[in-house]
Amino acid sequence: MLRLIEGASLKSAVPWRERFFTWQRVLVVALAVVVYWRSAVDCELSPLTLIQGTPHLVDIVSRMLPPNFSIMGSLIRPTLETVEMAIWGTTLAVIIAIPLGVLAAQNVSPHPILYTLSRLILNALRAISEMVFALIFVAAVGLGPFPGVLAVAIHSAGQLGKFYAEAIENIDRGPVEALEATGAHKIQTLVFAVVPQIVPEFITYTLYRWEVNVRAATVLGLVGAGGIGFELLTSMRLFQYQDTSAILLVILLTVSIVDFLSSRIRSAII
Repeated sequence: MLRLIEGASLKSAVPWRERFFTWQRVLVVALAVVVYWRSAVDCELSPLTLIQGTPHLVDIVSRMLPPNFSIMGSLIRPTLETVEMAIWGTTLAVIIAIPLGVLAAQNVSPHPILYTLSRLILNALRAISEMVFALIFVAAVGLGPFPGVLAVAIHSAGQLGKFYAEAIENIDRGPVEALEATGAHKIQTLVFAVVPQIVPEFITYTLYRWEVNVRAATVLGLVGAGGIGFELLTSMRLFQYQDTSAILLVILLTVSIVDFLSSRIRSAII
């Protein structure tokens, strides 16, 4: 008799739980709809405005054709400058990010205060975009590629530091515990048990960030940080749209080459 009562109560409880989770899903969907609708209103999303602006877009594109390939020779130096900005920015970012990433990894950080402080620094560097850093450094050190390098380095350090910290936190604890059992101190454990596990991920994250930094460096020229972005801004300000299309093609080609080289380096090393 007791089993029958328990079975009946269990059966009556199942539909209630199903109804509860159904209503929970409905509330989540309703909240998502409200958020998206409110965001669309605040962002003034309007398909009609886009349709009305299509003739202007077509006019600009028609002015960009055909590209002015006669300026290609003058774009070699700015393009190389952009790639060099990305190379040095990424290199400096790695130098900054490695110690911060180690301190921000909970399983190897020597003290909770250093862990928290490193996390805060990485969050701050990551929260501010390269463009803002470029504006600050342009005001501090003047126009040219150097403020672009600094902007790329500082922002990328925040990104890479987070990736490095997560890679360290996800290591296999077996080799670490084995070395600790033999009496190895923390530096020995870090060098012989942690480093071999994280090197492949570090290389992957660094190469990926280099690809991103090449794209970022092309934009930093818009605020006076040199590179091909400055040429792009100049051509647009002078309404030389055929020059603009040629510059865009060079940027596309450069990014494609960098992506190809990055994938080849990654496959050769890892």
